[in-house]
Amino acid sequence: MSRRQFMACASGVALAQALAGCEWLGNTPVAIAAHIWPGYEPMFLAQTEGWLDASLVQLVEASSATESMQRLVTGGVQGAALTLDEVLKARAGGVPLSVVMVFDISAGADMLLARAGIKNLADLKGRRVGVEQGAVGSLMLSHVLRDAKLTKHDIEPVAVTIDKQLDAWTRNQVDAVVTYEPVSSKLLQRGAVKLYDSRQIPDAIVDVLAVRSEALDYRHATALRHLLAAYFRAHHHVHSNPHDAAYRMAGHLGLPEGDVLAAYQGLLLPDLASNRRLLSGRPPRLLTTARAVSALMVEEGLLPRQDTLTTLINADYLPYAA
Repeated sequence: MSRRQFMACASGVALAQALAGCEWLGNTPVAIAAHIWPGYEPMFLAQTEGWLDASLVQLVEASSATESMQRLVTGGVQGAALTLDEVLKARAGGVPLSVVMVFDISAGADMLLARAGIKNLADLKGRRVGVEQGAVGSLMLSHVLRDAKLTKHDIEPVAVTIDKQLDAWTRNQVDAVVTYEPVSSKLLQRGAVKLYDSRQIPDAIVDVLAVRSEALDYRHATALRHLLAAYFRAHHHVHSNPHDAAYRMAGHLGLPEGDVLAAYQGLLLPDLASNRRLLSGRPPRLLTTARAVSALMVEEGLLPRQDTLTTLINADYLPYAA
């Protein structure tokens, strides 16, 4: 063997040993924050059914979207389940996020509920309106006020996160509230009246999985792909065996088993093929939606400027097959 051949073989062995020693770099786990919401529930179902490897993915249950955002800002988690407008707001605040999957599209699931004496949107004038101080609550409230021909000065906003809304209603601290499941069904059972929902603003509220840009690398790729594959396995189970899935999800959602499927009314859950259509293409359909939402948020004073949308969408972690 020549000296050159020997050196080449030695280098090859050294490289193989080095790669073997660094194999763990491709299995760095991720932590994902999410609060209770039907659209996110298949992800938690994957966890409870053992389809999600706890050594790769840690689901951090937050009390609200506000808490999920805070965990992202501090770097306590690598990703979070958020609405698209919340992602845009976080990016405007300097948090580099990319959307890697769409959980759901709201088509009536987000709503404004009011006490029975409030007959129409114009009656909100002078009333206490509960709303979470996040982008989705502000976005919904802006649309409500616009349609009511009111301004923010015509109402008394009450900051209340989703986990505190039922208590605020029971204690008569609000006259109306911007809310969603599983709280909305409980308020309706207590006599609340629906005055407005997200069907009146189609495609404006989209729930997505957003990941910090530094986690979109080789080290976290295995964990992210595993998370999405497990989610779509659970998604398939929800659609193919809804009653069994409802039984398994009821406890975590805090709803009676018979109310779980009703909680998905007004909610579109894109499957893998639909996710590919939303996140791929030239331009991706979700990018077009994000551009419209960004413009609306600037107009409503919810963003200081239009998002450039650079690196907003990343379809690289979607599984090849369901």
